[in-house]
Amino acid sequence: MNKPIRTISIFLMLLFAALLINATYLQYYASGKYNDDARNRRVVDADFSRHRGAILVGRDPVAESVKSDDLYKFQRTYPKPLLYAALTGYFAYGGSITGVEKSQNAVLSGNDSRLFVNRLIDLLGNKGPEGGDVELTVNAKAQKAAYDALTSLPGNVKGSVVALEPSTGKILAMVTTPTFDPNKVATHDFQANQKAFSKLEADPGKPLLNRGVQMALAPGSTFKVVTASAAISSGKYNADSMVPGGATYQLPQTSGESGLIDNEGRDCGVKTVKFTQAMENSCNTVFAQLAVGVGADAMQKQAEAFGFNADPSSVFNDLQGTNGKTTLVKSNFPTDMNPPQTGQSGIGQFEVRATPLQMAMVAAGIANHGTVMKPYLVDQVQSADSDTVATTEPEKFSQAVTPETAREVTKLLVATVNEGTASPAAITGIQVAGKTGTAQSGQDNVPPYAWFVSFAPADNAKVAVAVMIESADIPRDDIAGGKWGGPIAKKVMEAVLNQ
Repeated sequence: MNKPIRTISIFLMLLFAALLINATYLQYYASGKYNDDARNRRVVDADFSRHRGAILVGRDPVAESVKSDDLYKFQRTYPKPLLYAALTGYFAYGGSITGVEKSQNAVLSGNDSRLFVNRLIDLLGNKGPEGGDVELTVNAKAQKAAYDALTSLPGNVKGSVVALEPSTGKILAMVTTPTFDPNKVATHDFQANQKAFSKLEADPGKPLLNRGVQMALAPGSTFKVVTASAAISSGKYNADSMVPGGATYQLPQTSGESGLIDNEGRDCGVKTVKFTQAMENSCNTVFAQLAVGVGADAMQKQAEAFGFNADPSSVFNDLQGTNGKTTLVKSNFPTDMNPPQTGQSGIGQFEVRATPLQMAMVAAGIANHGTVMKPYLVDQVQSADSDTVATTEPEKFSQAVTPETAREVTKLLVATVNEGTASPAAITGIQVAGKTGTAQSGQDNVPPYAWFVSFAPADNAKVAVAVMIESADIPRDDIAGGKWGGPIAKKVMEAVLNQ
């Protein structure tokens, strides 16, 4: 072989080698990056055309794919859109995906490794992968009761209801208002899709926001459950103890009205008062003094034992945001507080912030004898043939208090329903534990927030509920957690218990 031919041969061999290396890089090493790139319209179109598994509540689909007569073969539909939008999220063209649709995308699309056998069968049958189903922990009756009760409040209601099964952490209900219709953003009419997105994002009510896990507000007097837990855990008190009382309390290191705590006319004793009476009447002076007495470090430790300050993804990760931008938010308990700040924190003010899910965890922890379980929403993963592939096992988050402390706090909360401010949650023939809360927003033009937490039956709880009403068309002076949140919690508890 002469030199020119040899040179050309070597050059061609190098070209073939470069081609093979590039093909190997593109098809093996870089395939994932290109496959996930939103600009890859072929992949986007293929995913949007694929049959997707259903999201189930019991046996009923709350999100499913049905055959369509257009280019994309299947249309994602939501049979009960307003009721479940905060949980399902939506699956829209171009990779816009939220909620369970996002967190369980691998299962629903059929790409999850647990569906390997099904994928292999589909491949041998020359079919595309068929998605698996995801069954939620939600109790359909409790979800509807929460939605109907919350939306029955007057005006344009902003709020949330979260219900948990204390012994497992199962989410039995999670409702947020205002809500939205995911069918309008999942449509194959892309002009209508963009119009719906624009309208939702511009809505001042923020309907894409799941207030159950994406909004943390001052919890007000519902936080007194945590303060009572810290006080009893200190060993100084039980439910029958006399605690520091009084009509007013001047926070340490303060003077004047800015540091004065009062009880808004409630009977909270002169110097001391019975602990049950203090909880029944939600005495601010008592719980501010208890927090100062326990100390900032002990208050922080107790709050964190219930889940405050934890990375929200380490507590609950079955939802990945319901607006594509905002992720789950952390419930905050302030650190390095001075005594007056500690007193304010004891009544759920200062910089204390909680999501409805967090306050449901507090109630559920007391209900479950002091053990806080990790909340979860996905109960089972199923194949396209409805065979169970995986079942979520309950997982302990923390031992927030001892069983003895939980029992004493429960006594206080039962008394609050039987004789105090939480009476609107009472259920005939069933012992209910509950606590009201009304928290100042800190803004002159923003009304207080109304809260309510409860669980039942008190001695062997099947359900724990947190209600948060951010705003409604309620006169400012009439806003109270017991009056507005109590009946909502009652209906949710009854929906679970009467089955």
